[in-house]
Amino acid sequence: MNGYHRIAAALGGRRPDRTPVMLHNFLMAAREARVTMKEYRENPETVVRVFGEAVEKYGYDGILVDIDTSTLAGAVGVPVEFPDDMPAPLAGRRLERLDDVRELPPPDVEKYPGIHVWLEATQLLARKYGSDFFIRGNCDQAPFSLACAMRGTADWLMDLSDPANHELAHELLDYCTEATTQFLRLMGETGAHMVSNGDSPAGPELASPKLYREFALPYERRVAACAHELGLPYMLHICGKTDRILAEMIFTGADALELDYKTDAGLAHRLMKDRTTFVGNIDPSGVLALGTPALVEQKTRGLLALFSDTPRFILNAGCAIPAETPAENLKTMIRVAREFGG
Repeated sequence: MNGYHRIAAALGGRRPDRTPVMLHNFLMAAREARVTMKEYRENPETVVRVFGEAVEKYGYDGILVDIDTSTLAGAVGVPVEFPDDMPAPLAGRRLERLDDVRELPPPDVEKYPGIHVWLEATQLLARKYGSDFFIRGNCDQAPFSLACAMRGTADWLMDLSDPANHELAHELLDYCTEATTQFLRLMGETGAHMVSNGDSPAGPELASPKLYREFALPYERRVAACAHELGLPYMLHICGKTDRILAEMIFTGADALELDYKTDAGLAHRLMKDRTTFVGNIDPSGVLALGTPALVEQKTRGLLALFSDTPRFILNAGCAIPAETPAENLKTMIRVAREFGG
């Protein structure tokens, strides 16, 4: 089996020949390639070179094409800053009042330059590697997260606390779902083998499970359904401790859930086994970036042992791997996965 076959097997519930590894490593890969984030976000060929060097050095199975967490927000008019050597952060919001949603023009994310870079880079990687490596085309923000960016986190959560605002809130989420699914449809044309989104503000560390069920889950389901209409598997990522919404996350219809290290892996195993592929969830900072190789090995072996009774497992960090992560630590995680087998 090659990298593509291993991850495809894990997503399909079939036992691969060895544990598949897909890395959320764009920050680290760019740093090791001596590429600034400005160069990375502006040049598709640079993105291809960065990931090409990384897969050659570490020998993992799946390339996660990611740029930052502000591209889709920028495409719907949220102000964005572009520092030379940091991922682009949001610099404001689009909607000063929730009822401004009714004045928005229809979303057209294809016009945004950052979207083009993301799509072209994915297309070039798919052409270069074909079915040797599994290509995951991330599509930035899911609808709840995008609404958060458009209104500002604090005001968005305050909006949701008042039932009088709920009709407008759903109108904004419909708008954001259209923007998100536009990106998915464009990504589906690149040759990517899978699409994904992040919806971290919808998690219990910011929003209550009740808010998640009413204002995030229905729209995540629509996005997952869009991916399946394209004939592609879908992955959902939510940062933080997701224990209280894990059952609902499975109900999104996502083929895989990428979960943070704060989530109870034992609970995830019990709920997800033989239903939804688990992706993660080694601590990217405390273990990979700051830990010793011995600690990396210990945590990796423990996670692999927990999921040894199911093929629905892909090893990754719980979130983006920091740029300063020692190469030895990442190599240790991958070595242990290779030794452990499928």
